[in-house]
Amino acid sequence: MTTEVYTTNRLRGPVNAAFFQLIGGGLDRFLHARKQRVFADVPDTVVELGSGVGANLRYLRPGSTLIAVEPNRAMHARLRTAAQRRGVRLEVRAVAGERIDLPDASADFVLSSLVLCTVSDPARVLAEVRRILRPGGRYAFTEHVLASDSRALRNVQRMVRRPWAWCFEGCSCERDLATTIENAGFAHVDIETYRIRSPFLPINSQIAGIATA
Repeated sequence: MTTEVYTTNRLRGPVNAAFFQLIGGGLDRFLHARKQRVFADVPDTVVELGSGVGANLRYLRPGSTLIAVEPNRAMHARLRTAAQRRGVRLEVRAVAGERIDLPDASADFVLSSLVLCTVSDPARVLAEVRRILRPGGRYAFTEHVLASDSRALRNVQRMVRRPWAWCFEGCSCERDLATTIENAGFAHVDIETYRIRSPFLPINSQIAGIATA
C-alpha cells in the first residue's frame, strides 16, 4: 500500500514535541469531561490519529495496544516513553492520516483529539477512518472548530491564522469539522458543540462525539 509522505520540520517538530509535553496535562483538564464520555468503553486495541506525545494514553487500560498514526517523528521518543510508563503496548505508524497503512475493516475503535485541524484534507482522513473501521466500529473525537457562534472569537481566529498555522504544523482554527464529520458517510454521528475557557482563545470552540461505521 502506498503511504502519504510527511516530512517533519527540523525546527517546529522538536519544539512542538516539547511544547505539548509541557502543556499536555493542563490542556487535558479542559477536555477531560468530554474525553471521558467519548473515549469510554475503549477496546483492547485502539487506533489513534495524531498520538503526539501520548496525551490520551491515560484513557487506555494498562495492557492494551495503541496503534499510533503519528507522522511527526519528533514526537515518537516521548510517545514511546509515555506508553511504557502507562503499560500500553505501542505500534507507531509514521504516516499521514490521509493514507493509513492498515487493512480495510481492521479496527474497532479509532480516536482523534485536536488532530483534524492540522491535516491537509479532513474529508480524506475521515474516509480512511471509515475504511479501516469494521461495521459498527466507533470513531471518537474531540476537535477544535470555527467559532460560528461568536464574532469576537472568529476575529481572534482570523487574526492569528498565519502565525498559528506556521507554529503548529498547519493547524487551522477555522474549520467547520462538525459538518465535515456529519457528511463523511458514517452510519450514525453524535456530536456535542461546546466551549472551553482556556487561555488558548483560538481553540476554545470545541466539538466532541462518536461516529459509528
